[in-house]
Amino acid sequence: MDSSEQQHCKKLAAEAAAKLVEDGMVVGLGTGSTAGLFLSALGRRISEERLRISGIPTSDQTAELARGLKIPLTSFAEHIQIDLTVDGADEIEAGTLYLIKGHGGALLREKIVAAASKRMVVVVDESKLSERLGSLVSVPVEVVQFGWEATQRRLSELGGSPALRLGKDGKPFITDGGHYIVDCAFGPMENPKEIAHHLDHVVGSVEHGMFLKFASEAFVGGRDGVKILRKTTG
Repeated sequence: MDSSEQQHCKKLAAEAAAKLVEDGMVVGLGTGSTAGLFLSALGRRISEERLRISGIPTSDQTAELARGLKIPLTSFAEHIQIDLTVDGADEIEAGTLYLIKGHGGALLREKIVAAASKRMVVVVDESKLSERLGSLVSVPVEVVQFGWEATQRRLSELGGSPALRLGKDGKPFITDGGHYIVDCAFGPMENPKEIAHHLDHVVGSVEHGMFLKFASEAFVGGRDGVKILRKTTG
């Protein structure tokens, strides 16, 4: 699948998911290229149908994009529960709908929003599907800057082959929350829940990019259109 075809598949999935949004909803707005396509589709619905919704963005980038599309924004101070979150993923395990997220750098806010949502729908193209989580991408771990070297050493002891993420300027990438990201290449994971449990208890780690038991459905764009996957195992 070339890049133009992949973009088309992403757009199909994003536009299908945008149809799920109903008048009066509080909507979690994901981060990344596919989530951006969802925002564009949602913005059109708001303009054309006078749809009334409130969005909670998962990053500064998403907030800026939403404002440009005239999508009304709100915050957790106003709404502590979200009706529907639509977000992308870097990898999704078929069957369980376990996800790896965070290669766009927004995993902490994305997970806070996902955890506060009644329903989370993931939009991806079919290249993001795998049979075993970790087959396609590394697991991002957001860590505090202080003592990050010690945190990275602990991640190495867990078998993650950690590497500090760098920005385009060659300096450490810094998240919206002011943290670093260490990418951990665990490879295909036989027991993602066990690895997630260990990551949950690493001192200096703020959050990790394994989203287990968050997604209720996945809208997968492919050459034959959009398939809706639901959890069958896990």
